[in-house]
Amino acid sequence: MNVQITLATEDDWARVREIRLRALREDPGVFGSSLEREERFKEKHWRMRTRTVPTWIAVDADGLTRGLVSMLLEPGSPTDDRHIVSLWVAPEARRRGIGWALLDTVRQAAIADKARTLSLWLVDGNNAAGDLYVRAGFARTGERMALPRDPDVTEERYVLKLPRHR
Repeated sequence: MNVQITLATEDDWARVREIRLRALREDPGVFGSSLEREERFKEKHWRMRTRTVPTWIAVDADGLTRGLVSMLLEPGSPTDDRHIVSLWVAPEARRRGIGWALLDTVRQAAIADKARTLSLWLVDGNNAAGDLYVRAGFARTGERMALPRDPDVTEERYVLKLPRHR
C-alpha cells in the first residue's frame, strides 16, 4: 500500500482526532487512554495536541488516513529519550509496511532531536506490535508497570538505542 507519512499540523486536528478515536474504538485494550476519555476532548484540546506533540499520519493514495504515531518527552524520563505513543495502523492496512514507515519516521525525528534513546510501553498480549518493535531493534527492558487506566493489565518498557547525531 502506497502511503505518505506527514507531520500533522494544528489544522489537521480533525483528521488526527478521527484516526485516534478509531484506534481507541477498534483496539481499546492496547492504549493507555480510553475512547470514553478522548471522545470528551474538544477541538481546542486536539489543536493543542497537534501543536505541542509531534504526530505523524499515514495517508493513502485515496486520501484515507491509515495510521498515526506521536513522539514526546515522557515526564520523568531522561531529557535525551523520546517516547513513542499512539502508534496504530488500521486493520485493513496492516502488514503492508505502514507501521515500519511510521516507526522509521519517529526514529529519524528522534535522531534529529539529538535523542540517545527511543522508548515505548507495550501492553502484555499485544504480540504483533511487540514483534514489530523487536524486529525494528527495540529491546525489552523487563521494566513493568500496571496500565494506568486498568491496574489489572501490565505493560513493559521497550528501548531502542539511537546512533549519535552527526
